[in-house]
Amino acid sequence: MKKIYTKPFIMKQTSGYMNKFGSIYQKNYRSNIAGVSIEDIVAKADSPVFVFDEKKIRQTYRNAQRDFSNRYPKFQFSWSYKTNYLDAICSIFHQEGSFAEVVSEFEYEKARRIGVPGNKIIYNGPFKPYNSLLIAFKENAMVHIDNFDELYEAEKAAREIGKKVKIGIRLNMDTGTYPQWSRFGFNLEDGSALNAVKRISKSESLILNGLHAHIGTFMLETNAYQMEVQKMISFMRDIQNNYNFLIEYLDFGGGFPSKNKLKGTYLPPEVSVPQISEYIEAITDVLLSELKPQEYPMVYLETGRALIDEAGYLITTIEGVKQLPHGSKSYIIDAGVNFLYTSTWYNYKCEVDRSVNGTPENTTVYGPLCMNIDVVLENVSLPPLTKGMRLILSPMGAYNVTQWMQFIRYRPAIVLITEDKKIEIIRRAEKLEDIITPERVPEHLSKFNL
Repeated sequence: MKKIYTKPFIMKQTSGYMNKFGSIYQKNYRSNIAGVSIEDIVAKADSPVFVFDEKKIRQTYRNAQRDFSNRYPKFQFSWSYKTNYLDAICSIFHQEGSFAEVVSEFEYEKARRIGVPGNKIIYNGPFKPYNSLLIAFKENAMVHIDNFDELYEAEKAAREIGKKVKIGIRLNMDTGTYPQWSRFGFNLEDGSALNAVKRISKSESLILNGLHAHIGTFMLETNAYQMEVQKMISFMRDIQNNYNFLIEYLDFGGGFPSKNKLKGTYLPPEVSVPQISEYIEAITDVLLSELKPQEYPMVYLETGRALIDEAGYLITTIEGVKQLPHGSKSYIIDAGVNFLYTSTWYNYKCEVDRSVNGTPENTTVYGPLCMNIDVVLENVSLPPLTKGMRLILSPMGAYNVTQWMQFIRYRPAIVLITEDKKIEIIRRAEKLEDIITPERVPEHLSKFNL
């Protein structure tokens, strides 16, 4: 019998509701972070408050460092400042031996201010002001050139300081993922990367000694890194065989995901997100199979999110409970999307500060901003809660405290739970003076009568 044609259709799956994988609700509650009670943290720093677990940061870093070092002999992590550039957080990574990876003159200055020597800084980014190139070259930083105009600026800066300087170039390439990150650096496939090498070979001021690529963010396919490494090794050999350059290092960038849950995905991150060790295995397998020991270059990784995200939390307080017109419940908390840039694409884990009896229901969690877009969680299954209870959101370690913005409300304090369980305030809560100090009111506007 011929089957009857049925017109295809697309059905939208609403985050949080029942789907083919079942309900996402789990009876999660959290009374402490790193052994320190939620109430003790709030008593010290008020609510809302970002919290970082020092022990967790160090353990995650050491595990990743061990996994790579056990498989490849010449390896170095470089902490991604844009992921989280709090002085205290960066200092933890530097104490563990990580270099600094920066993408602006601001981040470069921040790294130097806390004591990172110039020759332990990797300077990336699509725009490097001329004066920052002068400083970076004088201090022997590893500068990765992004485009031809920047290449000309680098040559000019090298001539000004009167010495030949070593540079790396940034590459982009097809690694089988979509969309391809083609914005940063010189493309391998269209020949622009080779043209950059040819141009540098004609320079009297520049020496090419490194290759860098950053193929994407929150990458879920480990085989994309295998292709990246293969292509960069092939390009390295082409350069060394045909031009008078020795490539001393390969920098494979970052992009490893954390255990945060992307919106629109059904499977929990514990299932869908590979372990850091799987990415390390993918990279080192290619290095070891493609290269002989005498060919081994130094390898850099600029991993950020995967090393810090799970060590960060946000403690919030429920300030209001409302029933929406369509019947579902909503909560208003004291932290909004101005603190939570990543709420655009993550469904955070949401825990209550105590065990609560009652039937869970699909709930919307709003922030305190007078903006309709201030939706922290679109649909989360929670038991019945009341004003004053705490919600703990995680993971929070990556990008929120670098991308947050001052809007409507003061930005909150940030605390570090030390390895000996002390509560250290590493950034105090914002005050009015912090916001108005850069402002200037013209004389004719300084007075008014109402």
